[in-house]
Amino acid sequence: MKEKTKTLKDIKTLTMVAMLVALSAVGALIKVFNTVAFDSMPGYFGALYLGGWYGAMVISLGHLLTAITSGFPLGITVHIYIAIQMAVYAYLFRFFYQRFNIYIAVIVGTILNGPISALLFVPIFGWGFFIGLSLPLTVASFINIFLASLIYKGILKIGGSQIDRKI
Repeated sequence: MKEKTKTLKDIKTLTMVAMLVALSAVGALIKVFNTVAFDSMPGYFGALYLGGWYGAMVISLGHLLTAITSGFPLGITVHIYIAIQMAVYAYLFRFFYQRFNIYIAVIVGTILNGPISALLFVPIFGWGFFIGLSLPLTVASFINIFLASLIYKGILKIGGSQIDRKI
């Protein structure tokens, strides 16, 4: 009986991850600026609802979907690097949520995925890239993270499944 319950939990998790990746694909089509899009909201939500590793997987796939729909403007290797960065940020977002609260997590997530992310590209692309990308990236990051937090809190309020949240 216990094995059957674990199998059902695994199927639910796989289904949820697939749905979140599909939502990321839709968000990838809503571009803010270049490859800055609304693809990361499902990843941040997944980090809160399913766990940091699942959120990291969803958010990195979401960015790669945005890069594909944009024609890889920065090159494939740079976009893989960005996907890895975003995976780390989603995991840290979950960590800061658990360690502190949702407000700190939103602030830290926005700073990491906004100006810090752009700053990490200064050695490659220079300060002009940082200046041009910081504002749209920070605004889009905040919107993605805020919406993910809002949806998560709404699900908790209406009594989201305890089983799904403890994965």
